[in-house]
Amino acid sequence: MSAVADQVFADADLASHDPADSSTGPLKRDLVAGLEKGLAVIAAFDQERPRLTISEVAARTGLTRAAARRYLLTLTHLGFVSQDRKMFSLTAKVLRLGQSYLHSARLPRIVEPELQKLAYTLKEASIAGVLDGDDVICIAATTAGRVVGPAPQPGTRVPAYASGLGRVLLAAMPQAELETFIARQDFAPLTAHSITEPERLRQEIARTRAQGYACIDQELEVGLRTLAVPLRNYRGEVVSAMNVLVHSSRMSIEQMVEQCLPSMLHTQAHLRMLL
Repeated sequence: MSAVADQVFADADLASHDPADSSTGPLKRDLVAGLEKGLAVIAAFDQERPRLTISEVAARTGLTRAAARRYLLTLTHLGFVSQDRKMFSLTAKVLRLGQSYLHSARLPRIVEPELQKLAYTLKEASIAGVLDGDDVICIAATTAGRVVGPAPQPGTRVPAYASGLGRVLLAAMPQAELETFIARQDFAPLTAHSITEPERLRQEIARTRAQGYACIDQELEVGLRTLAVPLRNYRGEVVSAMNVLVHSSRMSIEQMVEQCLPSMLHTQAHLRMLL
């Protein structure tokens, strides 16, 4: 849900500031604190904690218990949250927020058809995503009939440091911003193959920047290999990334580069003219 919050505040900023002053960011008085806190309450729920008490929401959002209670009751009244005694959980109505982005935002509408063409050409699953904090969030996905682990879908989040999408997006960051990102990671090993040393991650990101693509061999999930490339707009700015996913038993990293990369680069070049 934080991606939705980012969009809301970005729109508010454009509406209330002169374009010449856009680099300064919005003034605090122009932001609606209640909206920010309400979205934070929604974002407090995740796969690990789908049901929360008032105290747990307060702890996860930094709100007081009284404030967390009011936001939860308001969201319950609006139909975005349901209550079962002391436990609260999100309702399907929250999907409206994500669907509003997918249906209205230009990026997923342009990328998804090209992603489908790529996936069906290669007969492999493919995902496109963007950075959202320290994670990559999926904005478009297709399996092309082949499912590698859980079926990818828009809204899925994975740690940026351990994913191909994340590596190419991190490679596009200014060095100072990248160092800030690395400094705040705890580098939990997701598999035995995960990179957990900051210096080694720097080396892999530098390699990605130099070669223009990232290879991930079972770092995110055992048996999963991915090949990812950045997606640039017509000005050459990296705005997203796309990958191809295969099971390790079917294709080596070298085979992925040989068989999949040419088609991915073709799609990358075509999308640059559209974005």
